Amino acid sequence: MAKLLIIDDERAIRSTLREILEYESYEVDDIDNGIDGLELIKKNNYDLVLCDIKMNKMDGMEVLENALILKPDLPFIMISGHGTVETAIEASKKGAFDFVSKPPDLNRLLITVRNALDRGTLVTETKVLKRRVSKTRHILGESDSITKIKETIERVAPTEARVLVTGANGSGKELVARWIHEKSNRADSPLIEVNCAAIPSELIESELFGHEKGSFTSAVKQRIGKFELANGGTLFLDEIGDMSMSAQAKVLRALQEHKITRVGGEKELDVNVRVIAATNKDLMKEIEDGNFRMDLYHRLNVINIHVPHLTERTDDIPEIAQNFLEEICGDYGMPVKKISEGAMNALKALPWTGNVRELHNMIERLIILSDKIITENDVIAFANPSGGTNIGAANSNAAPITNGGTALNYEKFSNFQDYKDYAEKEFIKFKLEKNNWNVSKTADDIEIQRSHLYSKIEKFGLKRAE
Repeated sequence: MAKLLIIDDERAIRSTLREILEYESYEVDDIDNGIDGLELIKKNNYDLVLCDIKMNKMDGMEVLENALILKPDLPFIMISGHGTVETAIEASKKGAFDFVSKPPDLNRLLITVRNALDRGTLVTETKVLKRRVSKTRHILGESDSITKIKETIERVAPTEARVLVTGANGSGKELVARWIHEKSNRADSPLIEVNCAAIPSELIESELFGHEKGSFTSAVKQRIGKFELANGGTLFLDEIGDMSMSAQAKVLRALQEHKITRVGGEKELDVNVRVIAATNKDLMKEIEDGNFRMDLYHRLNVINIHVPHLTERTDDIPEIAQNFLEEICGDYGMPVKKISEGAMNALKALPWTGNVRELHNMIERLIILSDKIITENDVIAFANPSGGTNIGAANSNAAPITNGGTALNYEKFSNFQDYKDYAEKEFIKFKLEKNNWNVSKTADDIEIQRSHLYSKIEKFGLKRAE
């Protein structure tokens, strides 16, 4: 339900507008002056403000200017009994969505309100999507290895040198490649990514260099390859160690001559591409085994950046975990949860077979399944039991998670979803009993909607003990 604020010094106008808007199922507040109106705007999250222009104490134009400093995306509809074209233009210049004359035409007013609310929703959604799509995470951590990586990026990025990024899966190789591109002279041009391990060997050449229509059975039209798409920018070849030998030969030629030929084509195409490659394999061993070309290795390995495993830099875990905590809570539109010192120590003690990627998933899991403060027991309870070691033993000082006084047997869960459902059921049951089965209080306590909680109670077949 949209929440609206009416600011007008005429009681009759406020009452009329409020009655109409509440009839349309809007939640409405009203106030008779601009100063108090600004205080309400500071305290509450309004979706729309309807504001008179001529008022005592502070006129509507001042309210508009000050409010948009506080909340730049808040839509304003200005209302005036002395409407002129000049006034409407001035209001628009100052950021108002629209201008309505007194007495307002009710149908026009309702259409204007709906359009303003739709625009506000679109602005918010667009910002969220842009943030999710375009944001490049910072390389977090102050350990010696991470500090060295940051310094190397600063030195290498402005040059045209090729870079080979090595490290285990999930360690952040792609993030290093992104920052090299972001800080390079090619930052305004595209960064094109190719996961060589995800493309079948028979299609990798078409993916990289494109193909001409009819060059093979399924080539029903011409296709532009990644080298052409990255022209003027950067091409990131992830998992380069999984590339086929024939594709390696063509990549080598592209790096040497800055020319490519589409599959099935004869014309040579000039390309200006900076290549950054990454791998989790030991390429020297791959060369010994005959799976990787020595000459390509030396072409790619002008600068080598090795990203350490998370277990090699555990002192960075608190900073990374806190960043993920704020980021994920922000994406979910929920208050940022706190994480206790004991929980942070428990995180540092885990084996992290999935590296930084696993830490991100772990923090998201803790946000969803734990209370307002993430505790040491939460970390032990919700760590993935398939991590390779007994999580309960990851921190020798931590009490094992129990079920009715006995240690929880992870063997009874066939997959993580079963375990997650079990943990969610027990958590909700515990909270309901703690609040004497007061559903409203429990919903507020665990910060979910009451209707959502009822659905969970029904899903898990929870019943109050007689």
